[in-house]
Amino acid sequence: MTRTRTTVAAAVSALALLGAAACGSEEEPATTEGGVELISAGTLTTCTHLPYEPFQFEDGGEIVGFDVDVVDAIAADLGVEQEVIDIPFETIQSGEALNAGQCDLAAAGMTITDVREENMDFSTPYFEATQALITPVGSGLDSADALEGRRLAVQSGTTGAVYAEEQIPGAELVTFEDLALLLTAVESGQVDAAINDNGVLLDYAADNPDLEVTTEFNTGEQYGIGVRTGNTALLEQVDATLARLDDDGSYDEIYTTWFGAAPGEAASAAPTGS
Repeated sequence: MTRTRTTVAAAVSALALLGAAACGSEEEPATTEGGVELISAGTLTTCTHLPYEPFQFEDGGEIVGFDVDVVDAIAADLGVEQEVIDIPFETIQSGEALNAGQCDLAAAGMTITDVREENMDFSTPYFEATQALITPVGSGLDSADALEGRRLAVQSGTTGAVYAEEQIPGAELVTFEDLALLLTAVESGQVDAAINDNGVLLDYAADNPDLEVTTEFNTGEQYGIGVRTGNTALLEQVDATLARLDDDGSYDEIYTTWFGAAPGEAASAAPTGS
C-alpha cells in the first residue's frame, strides 16, 4: 500500500491556542453534504504531536504514518482532504485544541482514559497498546523492581508517565516533552531506560540495534480518535469509517504498511496489540 502523505502544517504554540479560544474564530464553520461541521471548508484538520513513529512523523517534508492513513480514510468518506497540525500533546489531551477550534479531530496515538473522556468525545477504539520499557542492549533492566534507583524517562502527559508514577515508585522519573527527546536520552546515557507505548518503542528498537524492548507491562490500553465534546455528527462519521475499514479489509492493509503484518500476525517490528 502506498504511503499517504499530507500537508505539513506549521506547529502552533499552546499560547496561540489560548488566544484563539479567547478571541474566537472569525470564520463560520463549513458544513459537508452529510451535515458535518468542519473548521475549514474542504478540509478535515487533525491535531497531532510529532514525532510518534510509526503513527505520525515527518518524512521528506510530509507527515505520514498509521494514524495519518486512518484519518485520510475518514476525510475521503467526508469528501474532503486532511491537513495535519503539529502541536504539544498536552494541548491535545486536555481538549484545549478542539475547544479552541484549532482542529476538527485529534489523532495522536492517544489512549482513551476516564480523564481524557472528560475533555473530549472518543471514537470506538481503533488500536490496542500497552506500556513497554526500552533500554540499551544488555542492561538487564526488565522489570519495575529492576528500575529501583534508576533514571527512567517518561513523556509529558502520557499514560506511560502516569503508570511510572503509580507503579514504578523506586525510579527517578525524568520528563521529556516528546518521544524523540526521550529516546535520545536513552541512547546518550542521560537516563537508564524509558517507558512509552509498545508500538513506537518496538518500531524504534527494530531500527536501532543498540536498544531493546526488555518488557511490557500489560496495561491493556486502547487508542481513540478525539472530537470536541458534543460534536456528534463528526463522531458518527469517524465511527462509520472505522467500521468500514474493518469490514472491507482496509484496516489490515494500513496496519501491514506500518507494522509489517496484519494484526495478530508475526512481524519483527509489530506491537503485541492489534
